[in-house]
Amino acid sequence: MSDNVIAPSILAADFARLADEARAVEEAADWLHVDVMDYHFVPNLTIGLPVVQSLRKATTLPFDCHLMIADPARWAPAYAEAGAYNVTFHAEAATDPVAIAKDLRAAGSRAGLAIDRDTPVDGYLELLPHFDLLLIMTIKAGFGGQAFLPEMLDKVRTARRHVDAGHLELRIEVDGGVAEDTIAACAEAGADAFVAGTAVYGAQDPAAAVRKLRAIATNG
Repeated sequence: MSDNVIAPSILAADFARLADEARAVEEAADWLHVDVMDYHFVPNLTIGLPVVQSLRKATTLPFDCHLMIADPARWAPAYAEAGAYNVTFHAEAATDPVAIAKDLRAAGSRAGLAIDRDTPVDGYLELLPHFDLLLIMTIKAGFGGQAFLPEMLDKVRTARRHVDAGHLELRIEVDGGVAEDTIAACAEAGADAFVAGTAVYGAQDPAAAVRKLRAIATNG
């Protein structure tokens, strides 16, 4: 598995200028994290497929789509078909996560499984060979700008041990409150993909913020 991935979250960007905000980090970031919320699975409403389709034409960054939605079996493959590099759905919303992962891969994307704050990771470890990414929420899914929960790093450590023991080709991603003062602990726990919203788009120079986060994750 290659170096750390930094994925700025457009949830913290200016929604009136999404194309410009995506381009602002194009030279520094690895992925663009796109939070899709449906007001059912989480009590917030953000963007959906039409915006993803339009934004896909505006940037060269691979899309890391995080679907905080009910019924991902019905909706997730469309995001793969729209050109997303990775599509992550929540374990809590899925009756058959492995089947959805197969559908996503067949539709052309990688498949990610997300675990929310109150969900133990242990019950999903055996499913990881079917996935390309495990997203561990370090806040409660649904809103940006929340404070990082360091106790969630125990899940990251558990997942990292399992991935390494099984020699799995799987990224472990953290999302929620990831910033200059928290990213080193995430990396130390075993994460290698980092979603950062406010820490990037709240900065005067978003690209410089991405580079700083990468340096801290890499060097501590």
